[in-house]
Amino acid sequence: MAATTKIQPRALVRASGGPRYAVAVAVDALGTGMLRPFLLLFGMTVLRLSAPVTGIAMTVGVVAALGCTPAVGRWLDRGARSTVVAASMLVRVLGVALLLATPAGNVWLFAAAALFLGIGNQAWPAAHAALVATVAHGRERDAALAAGRALRNAGLGVGALLATACLAGGTTALQALAAGTGLAYLAAAALAWSVHLQADPAASPAKAGDARPAPRMRALLAANVIYVFCLNLFEIALPLVLVTQLHASPVWPAAIFVVNTVLVVTLQVPITVVLSRFSRRTVLALAGVVLAASYLGFFAASSLGHGWGPPAVAAVSVVCTIGEISYAGSATALVTALAPAHVLGRALARFQLSTGFGLAVSPAVITALASHGSAALWGSLAAATLLSAFTVATEKDQGTRLSGGLRARAGL
Repeated sequence: MAATTKIQPRALVRASGGPRYAVAVAVDALGTGMLRPFLLLFGMTVLRLSAPVTGIAMTVGVVAALGCTPAVGRWLDRGARSTVVAASMLVRVLGVALLLATPAGNVWLFAAAALFLGIGNQAWPAAHAALVATVAHGRERDAALAAGRALRNAGLGVGALLATACLAGGTTALQALAAGTGLAYLAAAALAWSVHLQADPAASPAKAGDARPAPRMRALLAANVIYVFCLNLFEIALPLVLVTQLHASPVWPAAIFVVNTVLVVTLQVPITVVLSRFSRRTVLALAGVVLAASYLGFFAASSLGHGWGPPAVAAVSVVCTIGEISYAGSATALVTALAPAHVLGRALARFQLSTGFGLAVSPAVITALASHGSAALWGSLAAATLLSAFTVATEKDQGTRLSGGLRARAGL
């Protein structure tokens, strides 16, 4: 067990890529927050597509975008850093331009726009993590990754609020919203590119005669597919349970979602720093236990009925958020710590692929399980998450060839 890391705010900004890059992350998140929740409404209201057709086009675009992550990993391993981040933002500018140019009723151009937006959304996390890993190391890097997530969640929340305020304007407002999103992505890309950060591939172990292979993280990646379900609970599972099963007011899921966002923004860095006294693998395994416990808590809360059920679900959601914060603060950090420098990009790309796949399938899985009752939904999620936590805790770091002492010092 290591001592808790203490990081000053200025050092945290520097470790996160610097002030300009932090602004780029915030502006990019603001744009995503304005558009992502209302892309479905844009397709239905502005383009006059049916809800099923719009949903299918969005899903196909996002799933197809996952196929681009290996190329992003290879690009990162050639040394690119800020260029890849800027590209992930520029490709979304193209997506917004296509969205605005799509005539009413044209589902193919809408699907193409969703594809480019999806490519940018899938490429950004790996590119951002690689950039942070280039300028920061050890627990300072973990805190910087946590700070980036907190900043991004804050931007997403503010963007969603701005978009909600614009919805009363109808079609014109949605078009203006899309245009504003495109401008935000363009500004963020310019700021990210101005950082001019490049890794030196010649200094990687592969070029220096170190033939260490990429770490075998199949079990970790499989577990991540289950872990990532927690990120969709507040948008899908809890509204489903509260509104359809407990017959609660829609205010409840909205309030719980806001509290979740606020807790992530305010507690992501402090909790990550406090947990730095434990190994990353231990924290990730414990996060799974906390999440599984919260799922069982949701099952118990949903059995309380209309009166006590909603406040009980709200209370349990705080526990779930703590598990989510612990997972988010340790998962990417563990991947960056495990991967040798010459395959860092590909390792992060594979991790993002597992994350994107989990996010893509979780709505269908959650709704299918919920149709069979609370026990099927929460029992299945709890069992799968506990199994994933056990897998994480027992997986050996093969391929890294670390001795026990070195592994302890690395915080794995």
